[in-house]
Amino acid sequence: MIFLRTSIAALIAFLAFCSQSGAQEAGKGTIFTLWPLIDYRESPAEGFSNLSILGPLIKFQKKGDDQDTAIRPFFYRSSHAREQATSTYFLYPVAYHESTPEAENYEVLQLFRTSTYRKPERQEREKSTMLFPFYISGHSEKHGDYRSVFPFYGDIYDRFWRDEYHFVMFPLYGSTVKKGTTTRHYLWPIFSSTQGEKESGFDVFPLYGESHKEGVYEKRFVLWPFYTSETTGLGGDNPTQKRFFFPLYGSTDSRQKTSRTYLWPFFGYTEDREKKIEEVDYLWPLVTKVRGEKRNADTFLPFYSRDTFGSGEKRWYLWPFYKHEELKSPDFVQETDRVLFFLYRSNHESWPKEGSQRSRTAFWPLFLYQQSAKGVSSFSFPAPIESIIDKEGIEKNWAPLWRLYQRRWDEQGNSTSTLLWNLFWHERRGEELAYELFPLVSYRGTARDAELKLLKGLISLKSSGEEQDLALFWLPFGLKWGHK
Repeated sequence: MIFLRTSIAALIAFLAFCSQSGAQEAGKGTIFTLWPLIDYRESPAEGFSNLSILGPLIKFQKKGDDQDTAIRPFFYRSSHAREQATSTYFLYPVAYHESTPEAENYEVLQLFRTSTYRKPERQEREKSTMLFPFYISGHSEKHGDYRSVFPFYGDIYDRFWRDEYHFVMFPLYGSTVKKGTTTRHYLWPIFSSTQGEKESGFDVFPLYGESHKEGVYEKRFVLWPFYTSETTGLGGDNPTQKRFFFPLYGSTDSRQKTSRTYLWPFFGYTEDREKKIEEVDYLWPLVTKVRGEKRNADTFLPFYSRDTFGSGEKRWYLWPFYKHEELKSPDFVQETDRVLFFLYRSNHESWPKEGSQRSRTAFWPLFLYQQSAKGVSSFSFPAPIESIIDKEGIEKNWAPLWRLYQRRWDEQGNSTSTLLWNLFWHERRGEELAYELFPLVSYRGTARDAELKLLKGLISLKSSGEEQDLALFWLPFGLKWGHK
């Protein structure tokens, strides 16, 4: 990669030297274009340089200590020298690599993952590997190294919301341990047993099952899901009893809550005395009514739905046609509008105390508009994925390939525009203005100096103060008149 970058930079320097008109230099930076092969831009004052080859396909960019390298859509790498961190996408979302001084991670389709990390209290690095669900390995401080080869044999510790997993020729045998409770499965999910401190139980799924823990809970089912019952919280101040005769009747009773369901989903009623909420359902979730101190909701799907809670609100009109969401507090305000889920999506966020805001609007497949918290706005066309998926990997690896037109601008009047990957481009920074329609015309100027070129310098007109300079056929001399 370094050799390729060096070779291309040498080629640019050679072409610029030969043509003399290929690059525009004005002390503040360099622009060299040979559309669609090469586009090179440099701004020494900002520590910025960018080399694009074949439009958006290949990119080498440097800004301060940060560097980006891309061969789209196959490869995109960002490195940050100060943080000693790198992140790399390989044909996003196929594979991803991230490296920091504390950890290093590889991931392929979220199925294969290997992680190496160092805990603050330990000097040696620990490593875990997973090819889900077939191979999992790692290290547990309590049990040491572990390994799992599914479905033949495996031991897993402190992962997947359990303290331990063990299995042999799954589903013939498997067991889990959580907070001292061991559950064993035989021919999963048919036979199982539960054992712990003052706790026991067994299941013959779906015929019958029961379990209990003294002073904590009691559970039972018969022909699941037609009859289930459970009593929980026996050792607390709010024991809760649930019964369900599917689909005829269901009940929940406790000191804090009472709930009834008749011919589910035709009718349901809930009174939550702790949250001070009452809810009535008819043909759930089509018609619901909720009343309470902190929440009120009315739902008549698919026609209308409104749910207010604390500092937030959600509304549906002609579901799934239009949805509106609000979240308001003294520190943060957010409003989101959606039409047909992802056809149109607009999100606006603001921080009133800080006086900052940002927004993102996407209309499939036409455009994407964004405004950052720093006041930088952007518009791009088209946007076939952005309203559906808002991910960094899409923005870096794929989006530049289909964006025929892009524009960025800020509150100070600075702006950049590009059409067909810089076939036409336009930039304004302070008093400096530059634009080009390749290969017909290009211009670069400030309030005092300007240069206009036709046919990449076949005809060149420069002005500095009142002095004019006309040159033809890329010759280093020409006709001058006026005075500086």
